[in-house]
Amino acid sequence: MLTKAQKKYSGVLIKIAVLAFAGWYIYKQLSDPNNLLKFKTLIDGIDPHYFWLTFSLIVFLMFVNWMLEVVKWQYLAIRIEKISLGKAFQSVFSGLTWAIFTPNRIGEYGGRVLFLKPENRAKGAVAMGVGLFAQLVLTSIAGALSIAWFACTYLETPLSIGFGIWLLAILYATGFLVLYFNVHWVDVIVGKIGFLKRIKPFFSILEEYTFKELLVVILISLARFIIFTSQYIILMLVILPELPVMAMILMIFILFFVQAALPTLDIFDFSVRSFVAGNLYSYITNQELAVMAIVSCIWFVNLILPAFLGSFFVLKINFFGDSKS
Repeated sequence: MLTKAQKKYSGVLIKIAVLAFAGWYIYKQLSDPNNLLKFKTLIDGIDPHYFWLTFSLIVFLMFVNWMLEVVKWQYLAIRIEKISLGKAFQSVFSGLTWAIFTPNRIGEYGGRVLFLKPENRAKGAVAMGVGLFAQLVLTSIAGALSIAWFACTYLETPLSIGFGIWLLAILYATGFLVLYFNVHWVDVIVGKIGFLKRIKPFFSILEEYTFKELLVVILISLARFIIFTSQYIILMLVILPELPVMAMILMIFILFFVQAALPTLDIFDFSVRSFVAGNLYSYITNQELAVMAIVSCIWFVNLILPAFLGSFFVLKINFFGDSKS
């Protein structure tokens, strides 16, 4: 067991390490010549006032998006621990700071639940997982159906193969939806696996969420999904107004799906997004560089800016006791 002084110094060292990693990462992205080139590509040929007005709208939507996540987190956590909107805000943005240098953003769990009381943190991670799964359900449904459309529209797909692809996409989407509204199955499965029985008490929270509560969570997630889709649409309409709107939107859904499916670090995520987007949109435009610039811009707004803000809240975490208000 650590002494009180050891806990204090250990907590300080962890905070310094987190802030150092986050600061290095943010500096690296801001000073990267490739990112600067993409940003220059984005604003070339557009009236500066019009661009900055559009960029301000994208930033505003980013805050709306993450405020919805704050409300969702507060709503999910209430069965474990009542937290204020302010603390929920701090924990969500702190989680984003942790997320940028951890695989598949796993650090977001730690950064967020550390604002809960120590005895509630394990259940809090499970509750947070419900919210993230709701977001994944929407991404998977929209992505699977969009991939089926893409395969039948842009690839030489025989009618029978196309039918099979649509059938698989519909079954895949339906499966995710059914699993979400029966998320308590996870608790049952954990209880039946020998080496997982010890952690079953943490998953019992899944039995407590009602259909109505899960519906509220997925509706909040849908609002978020619409907002960050709108960010892409707005920039693409401004930069590449010649793109066919329906194809543009469905390809955004495919981009989200691929991002969710590929294991990666946020530190490399911008390059993965840019590469996928550039190749995907090459079917409807020859302005791949502009598409990559748009994707990089939104990645910066939605992840780097919140991570920078969250770094201030990392200092408020008490790793070995109650987090400060």
